[in-house]
Formats: sequence, C-alpha cells, structure tokens
Amino acid sequence: MSEIPSSLWDLNRLNIFVAVAKHGSLKAASIKLGAPQPAISRQIARLEAECKGRLFDRTGRGMVLTELGTKTLPLVERLLSEAQALTHSLNETGGLPFGDVRIGALPSLYRHVGVPLFFELRARYPGIRLQFFEGSAGQIDTWLAAGTLDLGLPYRYGASTAPEGDPIFSADSCLIGPAGDRLTKNASVAFKLLDGLPLVLPSAPSGVRTTLDKLARKQNIKLNIVVEADSTQLQTTITALRGAYTVLPELAVTDAIDRGELQASHIVDPVIVRQIKLVQTNAHPPSYATRTVAKVLREIVSKSKVLKQYAE
Repeated sequence: MSEIPSSLWDLNRLNIFVAVAKHGSLKAASIKLGAPQPAISRQIARLEAECKGRLFDRTGRGMVLTELGTKTLPLVERLLSEAQALTHSLNETGGLPFGDVRIGALPSLYRHVGVPLFFELRARYPGIRLQFFEGSAGQIDTWLAAGTLDLGLPYRYGASTAPEGDPIFSADSCLIGPAGDRLTKNASVAFKLLDGLPLVLPSAPSGVRTTLDKLARKQNIKLNIVVEADSTQLQTTITALRGAYTVLPELAVTDAIDRGELQASHIVDPVIVRQIKLVQTNAHPPSYATRTVAKVLREIVSKSKVLKQYAE
C-alpha cells in the first residue's frame, strides 16, 4: 500500500470515501453511513487536501470520481479489506497472540526447555507457532544480530562481549566420560585432573574453549585436545565410544546417562558455571507473540525442578 501515504490511513475517512464513490452522492452516503452530510463533505475535502488533488468532480447529478479518485479507489478498498481481515482474526483469537516465533538454543536445552515450551504454548496460545534453530552460542549470536531469530538461549561464561540478555538459569560444567569410567565415577573431579586427558571440545573461540584454556594456563596444566567438534552429538558419541572425554553440563547428557552410555562428574576447584541467557534480537521490535514466548519460557524455567537441580 505504498501508493497511499500513511497520513491517509484514517479508516473512518477511507470508509466515507468508498461510500461516496459507490453511492455517487453525499446525500446517499450520509443515509448509508448514518452521518450528517456536512461532516461527510468535510472528510472528503480533508482527504483531497492530503492527496493533493481532487478525488471527485461535483456535478448536478452527484459526485463522480476523477482520474485520481478512480486510481485510488481499488487501493483503498484493498486496505480496508485487509484491516477487516485483521480485526476478524483478532476477534477469533480473543486478542491472544499469534504468529511465528523463531528461537535458537544449544541442543542440550531442548529436552528441559524446548519441549516443555512447545506443549505449554500449544495449550495456552495455540495461535503461536515455534520455529526452533539448533546451533552453538556463536551461531545463535550471529542469527540474533541478523534478525534470523527472535529469541536466543546461548551460554555465557563470566565476562562476555556478546550481546547481553536476561539470565534465566545456570548449570555447572562436568567432565563427561563413558559409562564405567574410573575418573568420572565420582560426583566431582578437580580441574587439574584434566591435565593431559584426551579431550573432544568445540573449536576456538567458543566460550567453553576460552574458559578452559584460561584456567589451564592459570593452573599450569596442558589440555590435550585430540579433536575439535562443535556438534554436541559428535562430542558425546566419541566420548561414549571411549575415544576422549568432553566438558558439558550434565543436563546436556541426561538421555545418554539414563541409557547407561555416559556419566558426568562436576568439575571443581574451580567450579565452571555456564549461565544461560535469554537474548532478544535488536534487528526488529518484538512482536506480541515473541513477548509472550519469552514470558512463558521464564515461567517454565522458574518452575522446573530439573533445571534447579542442575544449577545447585
């Protein structure tokens, strides 16, 4: 509708214009709309002033569209039709939010965040359709910056130069080993015991690599990274097959632990905390649906006993 200036988007005035055009006179339009004829005449005059041209020729037989009026009429009718459709849609949903919301998260969050979010929204806000994107923290930040995502759930480690967001929960990092492994059979393992262990970790400069490299230098130990893999599935598969250890929060491997494939030992001295933040794109304003998803997501996290357990 770029042909109609935004200043003309007064729906009442446009309805008057269409009524006069269809009925051919101010009197007939006045009867149709139940409005005083002088008021209708003033609205048409104002519309013509804003259009910078006459929309009607006044004749002895009534109001006849000019060339400008003839060109404008179908555009105005289309705009009014779209406005009516929007009103109908809002009435049908009772004012509830609707539309697509694109959300990105690391794979480890889908079981405890993504799946509950889907079912909660389906029950309470069926007009919202989620689109999930899986990626690393760096990928999620890139997608947020480009506006590809509406919301993101990346990990953050300590001070970060990445876009800020609302912290929603934290999870300690664990050394992940295969089932039956002696080093990871205990509840915790000191960071210095990672010295020389074969590790599969994300490629630099990921948050976890930066954090682990910094701690290794501080404690004067050497991290033996035998393979780099940004895929959580690849990291855990290599670990389950006894090819290397990896570092993840326990919630990332709960399924594999339940299946007896992996085990997790919390890293201590120091504890390595991963903070999960809810970040909104700055590429465009948040829709009503996006704001609703963010609110429900916070509710799910605040009520989740599982997430609180991993944060303890």
